[in-house]
Amino acid sequence: MTRLPDCYGIIPARYQSSRFPGKPLAEIAGRPMIWHVYEQARRCPALSAVVLATDDDRIRSAAQRYEIPVVMTRADHPSGTDRVLEAADKMNLPADAVVINIQGDEPALEPAMLAQLVQPFRKPDIQVTTLARKISAREAANPDRVKVVFSPAGTALYFSRSSIPHHRDAREDEFYGHIGLYAFRLQALKKFVALDQSPLEVAEKLEQLRLLENNIPIHVVLSELQSMGVDRPEDIAIVEQIILKKKRS
Repeated sequence: MTRLPDCYGIIPARYQSSRFPGKPLAEIAGRPMIWHVYEQARRCPALSAVVLATDDDRIRSAAQRYEIPVVMTRADHPSGTDRVLEAADKMNLPADAVVINIQGDEPALEPAMLAQLVQPFRKPDIQVTTLARKISAREAANPDRVKVVFSPAGTALYFSRSSIPHHRDAREDEFYGHIGLYAFRLQALKKFVALDQSPLEVAEKLEQLRLLENNIPIHVVLSELQSMGVDRPEDIAIVEQIILKKKRS
């Protein structure tokens, strides 16, 4: 075991979204969604800094209004991960830094989840981490819920929208739902972004498969915690109730 490297949270946020345009600025309990994500992330003591990465002046203005640090990025990034790398480069992070891609549509994020995500980096061989939690067979049947299978050592074997593993004997088994948070050593992040899309990534529409297809291991951290992402406008009311309930408790 070694010391934990310096860890930096980067929240990629773009205005355009096919299902929910302007999602980062959607109001939740009187504040824009990006404020909630930032406030939750900065409560994690394992992070040296948290910034927002965007290409949109409307998002930048809102962030500055709420004193959220912003890094402006290009508008032509194919994914949030590419945007995260540009922001990391502009921040001049140390070569041994760990970079966390914090989804900008997770306003109910638990800060402890970020701490769980970075703890494995005390081991020098860990390159990429992500989270998973046990789910029911019913949840696993939902193609919108990404599943993961992993080795006893925690190394991801595969991610899929299908129910994995599939049991021919039709018995109940343990299923693990993937939680879409990632942490990368900076060099692993650079390598990932430089790679072309992989066949399985294209087939499943899951960019993490690009890592596995290029022999870059992903360490899966099990968590009992959960958040709820905002995919559609109708999710706002649900997430707002979750946030307000946490404030009352």
